Amino acid sequence: MSTKNNSNAIAVITMIFLFGMISFVTNLAAPIGNIWKMQPGIDGSNTLGMMGNMMNFLAYAVMGIPAGNMLKKKGYKYTALAALLVGFIGVLVQFLSGIVGVGSTIGSIPSNFFVYLLGAFIAGFSVCMLNTVVNPMLKILGGRRSNQYIQIGGSFNSLMGTLTPMLVGAMIGELVKGKSQISDVNTLLFMAMGVFLVAFVILLFVPIQDPEATKSQAPAVSPFKFRHFVMGIITIFLYVGLEVGIPGTLNFYLADSVNGAGLDPATAAGIAGFVAGTYWFLMLCGRLVSSVISGKVSSRTQLTCVSAVALVLIILAIFLGNSSTVSMPVFTGKGFGVVSVPIAALLLVLCGLCTSVMWGTIFDLSVEGLGAATEKASGIFMAMVVGGGIVPLVQNAVADAAGYMPSYWVMAACAAFILYFAVIGSKIKKA
Repeated sequence: MSTKNNSNAIAVITMIFLFGMISFVTNLAAPIGNIWKMQPGIDGSNTLGMMGNMMNFLAYAVMGIPAGNMLKKKGYKYTALAALLVGFIGVLVQFLSGIVGVGSTIGSIPSNFFVYLLGAFIAGFSVCMLNTVVNPMLKILGGRRSNQYIQIGGSFNSLMGTLTPMLVGAMIGELVKGKSQISDVNTLLFMAMGVFLVAFVILLFVPIQDPEATKSQAPAVSPFKFRHFVMGIITIFLYVGLEVGIPGTLNFYLADSVNGAGLDPATAAGIAGFVAGTYWFLMLCGRLVSSVISGKVSSRTQLTCVSAVALVLIILAIFLGNSSTVSMPVFTGKGFGVVSVPIAALLLVLCGLCTSVMWGTIFDLSVEGLGAATEKASGIFMAMVVGGGIVPLVQNAVADAAGYMPSYWVMAACAAFILYFAVIGSKIKKA
């Protein structure tokens, strides 16, 4: 029994570590988009600036179900190792975008932009595969405490999400059209490749027993036969869009000195990265709290409360916008200080407390009662994470057409549907 418990503990710790890798790679895209917006031919387009994020999440639509099949046939350890190798390649290609195709164009778009998008797409395969491993593993290992384990993993995920945009913003410095380049963040890309290699070596020596060996061999039914799962995958599509869209567009808004918040161009990128990082820091705080209370407060209750509060915060941000400012402690690029930012920025940052618990609670409610169909459901679940690319892209198309604050109506609609799922759609019922 002791050996089994030790093996489970090592597996849980490993899965939680991989949770952080997911966020590290994912959160490179939006702040790096500020660099690409400065390139001739892209000329400040928010839609094109968000394309790296789009490609990262588009990979989920392609790889979600195959990753679930790989998990079932090859096991957890094989899938995780493959994901780490793919992640290394994805970040390497992003680094090469600072070398390959520089100075040439395809149409009016810089050629190396397409190299970068390819790297973001490959990296998306990695995070999709990692997500496919982490969630069902913690669900199975945790039993009644599964949501608590997922929230702890989410806390580490948020820590990496907090640091990544801050580091990118600090490395970019002042955004200058035609001068800011992807090579400005080479140090961070080297760090990412190093982390993937180290994680691969560590995982080679970690004993992870596939839980299939101890499970009932009852034939799995289609998860689509469960109405609450169908509602759940729609909800996760919108939730990931909400989670990524709020800070991603906020980063663009604060970094845009002309059409956005009107901050000093010399420090706007650093401030934007730090404020966006604060959103992820609040997600970390929320997940730490949830990891403590999840054994006492149901997933449905948590999701209902946070989705309602998020909806209110987003609507307030839309209407208040730049009407007043508040002081926030940030890293300006030269040091720490207190700066004035629009009140909308603070309200949107506070949404991090709300989105912090949504992933774990939505997943927990969506797969409840699926039994042997859980693994197949996980692959489908991962495919719907493509919403993290599509929804922010739609939001930024609205931002290009109507402005940054009106684009947050897209986020409000997402929060409203999540609230509906929490109250009604998550009730277990066969389709």
